[in-house]
Amino acid sequence: MMSMFDDVLTKAYYGNSIGEWLISFALIIASVILAKTVYSVFGGVVKKLTKRTDNSLDDILIDKLEEPVVFAIIIIGIWYSLQLLNQSELTRSIIENAYYILIIFDIAWVLTRLLDTVILKFISPLVNESQSHLDDQLLPILRKGIKLSIWVIAALVALNNAGYNVSAVLASLGIGGLAFALAAKDTIANLFGSLTIFVDKPFMVGDRVVVKGFDGHVREIGLRSTRLQTLNGRMITIPNSKVADESIENISSEPNRKITLDLGMTCDTNHEQMKMAMDILKEIAQQNTSTEDKVVTIFNTFNDFSLNICLNYYIKKGMDINNTQTEINLEILRRFNEAGLELAFPTQTVYTKQL
Repeated sequence: MMSMFDDVLTKAYYGNSIGEWLISFALIIASVILAKTVYSVFGGVVKKLTKRTDNSLDDILIDKLEEPVVFAIIIIGIWYSLQLLNQSELTRSIIENAYYILIIFDIAWVLTRLLDTVILKFISPLVNESQSHLDDQLLPILRKGIKLSIWVIAALVALNNAGYNVSAVLASLGIGGLAFALAAKDTIANLFGSLTIFVDKPFMVGDRVVVKGFDGHVREIGLRSTRLQTLNGRMITIPNSKVADESIENISSEPNRKITLDLGMTCDTNHEQMKMAMDILKEIAQQNTSTEDKVVTIFNTFNDFSLNICLNYYIKKGMDINNTQTEINLEILRRFNEAGLELAFPTQTVYTKQL
């Protein structure tokens, strides 16, 4: 019986015995189990220890290195298990190239996670505290630019280590540059659009703007698109090429908000009452702490059923527009009721003559 079992284990398949295949497979399983164990240790033990320290840097390192370390254990285990097998030169070359690419991918993964975390934890708070809006625009571009640079360099290094002629690849990109430019014309247009927005500064992050019919606050200006959060809370993504070509209304840049209020007095309102109504309107608008002193009242129209007074006043920048209008309108209603001034509504008087 043992002889038959030994014969089965020693029987060769694709250059290796079943026993060698089983050992290699067992090592792969062991590396996965080890990786899961390390992941559990990171999450259950190491993180608890780092939370007790006053320094937040170790917490960041553990959190960001957790997945890449686990991935590294798995690919190293697979690499070692495959080295125990007899392989052809072609197979060994393919495995080595794949291994180099995975290792470089893991290193790039670690670098992007660490640098992005450093930017969010240390640089972003400084940007939020500064008075300038320029750094708010540059920070998202900086984060994406760093990530893109790392991955491009990692791809070139991986191709070079895998045996590919990187110089030839770059040269072929020059030959196919025209075709690439035609295929990526929208992307290039968006990049130039982001450059136009950055140079012209029609708006900053946080400004309220109206673009392509969308009214909202600018949340992010990226390399490809600009993100607006509308007044009802929805996120709108607009390509920068479209933003650069559009007429942009920057509501946040207004020095104040002009409010025009038309009031119709009843047609039987006399001269003194009209003068009193205009004085009351002017006084109310000037006394409100959220408005500027510039107030204009005009008796401007004789309508079919009313005598119209136009009130123009200006709400200061940064004040609550809706609240200020409500306060002024309530005060107008109270003062007019106290003075016995009547607001008109559409009416029609019919005179009949008896024959």
